[in-house]
Amino acid sequence: MKTIKVSVVTPDGPVYESDVEMVSTKAQTGELGILPGHIPMVAPLQIGAVRLKNGNNTEFVAVSGGFLEVRPEQVTILAQSAEKSSEIDVERAMRAKERAEQRLRERQQENIDFKRAELALQRAINRISVAQRRI
Repeated sequence: MKTIKVSVVTPDGPVYESDVEMVSTKAQTGELGILPGHIPMVAPLQIGAVRLKNGNNTEFVAVSGGFLEVRPEQVTILAQSAEKSSEIDVERAMRAKERAEQRLRERQQENIDFKRAELALQRAINRISVAQRRI
């Protein structure tokens, strides 16, 4: 079966690089499935999982926003942050989730940045889901 080269890159460097049969992820406009030979495009990404299918194997990478660039022979994901499912520290993600939930409960306090707390909660939930492969 045909494959397409995929690179997931963050400001800290490359996170994932391989040839896969299919890439699927969530863009701001909805779910995207990319196969080899896909038309060129650029799309902003949501906080979510990137699913990388190769044969019977599916790998997951948690991304916290960014951009997806598709060319016929390559997909590049420029993410603000990204982690392979095997490298996610679930305990750390659970602590981040609890902190974000606590900040959201303390909405009477004026010094809480709710949007930032909501995004932190989304990132933590995404990391936990990807690590547990419940996407």
